[in-house]
Amino acid sequence: MGSKTAVRHLVDLLMTVVLVLLMAYFLTDQEIHEWLGAGMLALFIVHHILNFKWLKALGRGKYTPYRILLTTLALLVLLCMLGSMLSGIWMSRYVFDFLPTQGHMGLARTAHLLCAYWGFLLLSAHLGLHWGIVLGTVRKAGGNQKPSALRTTILRALAAGISAYGAYAFIQHHIADYLFLRSRFVFFDYAQPPVLYVLDLLAMMGLWIALFYYLGRALRSRAGRASGHGPAAD
Repeated sequence: MGSKTAVRHLVDLLMTVVLVLLMAYFLTDQEIHEWLGAGMLALFIVHHILNFKWLKALGRGKYTPYRILLTTLALLVLLCMLGSMLSGIWMSRYVFDFLPTQGHMGLARTAHLLCAYWGFLLLSAHLGLHWGIVLGTVRKAGGNQKPSALRTTILRALAAGISAYGAYAFIQHHIADYLFLRSRFVFFDYAQPPVLYVLDLLAMMGLWIALFYYLGRALRSRAGRASGHGPAAD
């Protein structure tokens, strides 16, 4: 693995960790939440610098259904991240309190809530479309293990279990209410142990990672058959 690839993977891992911590807002105080948001902004900028080659290629080549989905998700994630960061900066009481922002706090809070939860879902889906790269990295780290039907079955069962629990957690925490602004305030169960809440967030991420990983595979396989090259490998 090249140094640039290693840095890219590290940045993506850090973004995932920070995303979970940002969503677990009630586990941190306001100042820590703002510093985490500032860290996410820095990581987001670095992520795009490291992937500038992909950005330059947006206007070239054929747009298959998979590429359309990948590009659309990337653009939606960009909008959500910008919305979260701008609204967060507007409401900042610590990190960006030197900026002359005032008024419209209700609008900023609503925008922050909407962008944060859609961003969480879309970033998970975006990660799902790249999950094949994650699996490939793990295989290389494990010495390119030979295919194993048993291992594949166990991993798929594990993914199914995580996805099922993620769907339950998604409903239990009323995430759809925040996605569609049926509620403009987030309600946390303070009786739930913090570790379990973080596990709920990871399971919800796992649900969308799994859905979009298999959707991406299906689209790539269909494109491969249409071109006569067979299904694309992960």
